[in-house]
Amino acid sequence: MDRGRAVTTWPHAPGFVAGDRPRIVTSRFEHEDSYTLRRSLETGGYEGLKAALKRTPAEVHEEVRASTLLGRGGAGFPAGTKWGLTPKGTWPRYLVVNGDESEPGTYKDRLLMERDPHQLIEGCLIACWAAGLSQCFLYVRGEMALAQERIAAALNEAYAAGLVGRNILGTSFSVDVVLHWGAGAYVVGEETALIESLEGNRGMPRLKPPYFPAAIGLYGKPTIVNNVETLSNLPFIARNGSAAYTAIGTATSPGTRMVAVSGHVARPGVYEIVNGTTTFRDLIYGADFCQGIRGGRALKAFVPGGGSAPWFTADQLDLPFEASQVGPAGSMLGSGAVMVMDETTDIPAAALSLTNFYAHESCGKCTPCREGGTWLQRILSRVVAGEGTDADLDQLLEVGAMICPGAFPHASSSRLGLDAVPFPYKMTTICFVGPSAFAPVHSALTLFRDEFEAKIVKRISIPVIAASAAGGGQ
Repeated sequence: MDRGRAVTTWPHAPGFVAGDRPRIVTSRFEHEDSYTLRRSLETGGYEGLKAALKRTPAEVHEEVRASTLLGRGGAGFPAGTKWGLTPKGTWPRYLVVNGDESEPGTYKDRLLMERDPHQLIEGCLIACWAAGLSQCFLYVRGEMALAQERIAAALNEAYAAGLVGRNILGTSFSVDVVLHWGAGAYVVGEETALIESLEGNRGMPRLKPPYFPAAIGLYGKPTIVNNVETLSNLPFIARNGSAAYTAIGTATSPGTRMVAVSGHVARPGVYEIVNGTTTFRDLIYGADFCQGIRGGRALKAFVPGGGSAPWFTADQLDLPFEASQVGPAGSMLGSGAVMVMDETTDIPAAALSLTNFYAHESCGKCTPCREGGTWLQRILSRVVAGEGTDADLDQLLEVGAMICPGAFPHASSSRLGLDAVPFPYKMTTICFVGPSAFAPVHSALTLFRDEFEAKIVKRISIPVIAASAAGGGQ
């Protein structure tokens, strides 16, 4: 979907009634000047920071830990727990903000940076106070020009007002926030690759261990890497307390979360939903949300958590946005992006579109990703063009087995249970980009194999590689 359109269809625009749904991170979006310091201060901005500075760092840290605020970048790791992983007595230590949002279908963080940069800056300062972080680096994706401009202007306003820099709000607390623009590489969304890029190196992931950022991160020092939306929740928690936060949502998925919906829905856009209780059916068909499939067509499939997530079909619409339920069902909530496909969708072509992206975005460091993603792209392109053979479908799974061990080696085995490939996939790569190229191929072949077979016009029998040679043994 067009990214500009997502802004104009924002559900809290004038004339839209949000009902009783709580809004933690989007409460200012209804104001045209939501990105200014004046509007921020008039609507409670930096009150959370003031409340935090009246308490000890340990108390604020414990408040965030009690809130069980889950990371919103994809992994869903509790923020308060993550802050506690830094080794004691090692200084300096840094906060790195992951604003390199580039997962296909995801554009929630971009809106947070464009529409309420002061909320993000306030969240950064609270995190630095609570976790004892001496400097903040705000890394923004290179293509997000407006977000960069808005954050830069907000930082200038905050520095001038004494909200960032030395002796913040007249206290002994001092933190500098550095804005850094990325160069547009998807792999830099992975935290160690982001740190490499921030240090001026080529964006490629580091081996873990030993390079767990909390222990060995930016410039070799302990580093906390948090997502934009994660940090944007902190002002609410600091101002209202963890009890107010956990009163929303469920015990295991408290608060709200932003979800970007694209594809064949009547009203695509970004929605702040109650975490853990809102279902995919609510989101896609609800009157306050996407209002159903466009043109009254039937739902065919949807991607529940960004382009790297396995696909779901209509029988999973009643799953809530709850990781403990979506995970066992075979997918993930990931980066908060739902892509909807109606009955007219060419499934092999949709899978190819996503595979093209991940093959292109491979950094090249890991051979299974660099070579495997490209081969998936080439073979699938041949099938979509109507030039494939029976063996091509087998070969797609063989290549996938080399990237994700445990995949069945060829299509004949898939009829006995292709869905036996576990998720999350086992990996032969350092980071997730390699398996991400296989995820849409695996989902499409599992759910809609007949559509692939319909495109096969060359019935040629070619021997397949043995399972042991394909690396697909159990």
